[in-house]
Amino acid sequence: MTWLLRISFSICWLLPAFAGPVNGTIRLINSSDPEVRKHHNLSGVVVWLEPVGRATAVVSTDRTNQRSVMAQKMKSFTPHVLAIPAGTAVEFPNFDPIFHNAFSSYSGQVFDVGLYPPGRSRSVVFKREGVVRVFCNIHSAMSAVIVVLKTPYYGVSDPSGRFTIPNVPPGEYRLHVYHERALPQTLASLERTVNVKADGLRDEQLVISETGYVNTPHQNKYGREYPPAGDRLLYPSEGQ
Repeated sequence: MTWLLRISFSICWLLPAFAGPVNGTIRLINSSDPEVRKHHNLSGVVVWLEPVGRATAVVSTDRTNQRSVMAQKMKSFTPHVLAIPAGTAVEFPNFDPIFHNAFSSYSGQVFDVGLYPPGRSRSVVFKREGVVRVFCNIHSAMSAVIVVLKTPYYGVSDPSGRFTIPNVPPGEYRLHVYHERALPQTLASLERTVNVKADGLRDEQLVISETGYVNTPHQNKYGREYPPAGDRLLYPSEGQ
């Protein structure tokens, strides 16, 4: 009985006395994206908190047991936007009947998992914070974003625009936002200081304008334009 009490006491000591959720809603304005205009899909906005005047809860760069998944299915990455703590390994399983090759040549973290067939998976450990834009070297229409954070306090909006950041200890935080179709200066203007109480913080409202966003084509991992119908010969049924 004594050792059980000691273990219980140790666990309680490691956890904050109070920790509540921070939640709110996203509203997108001036959007030309069909998913927003026609289907009112407000998903994929990342909201995170960094403590003010004190150290962020430790986010280890060695998180070999923590893994996230960005699947490749129907020539799409799912989820399209993924938020993770630094040090997390992301799996890229291929659920399509064709080959895929996930890569990023942007500054967030350069990687290339190579070409691999249906039913296989490759993984990448994302060690430093930043925004990683992910593409497929075979299919030009495939794209995704991985937001790597140095804080454990983050959430991603669902299609209705709701987001929740769970288990946030009381204190003062700087709130940050990422949306792939908003300009950097727009996102910077949304930063604010918030005070989280013992029972959390409710109903934060974030209005994000997509004014000025231009969707520019990307190149393949070799820095070249994608060839037309480049994936046609990569179906197993055609002998590959």
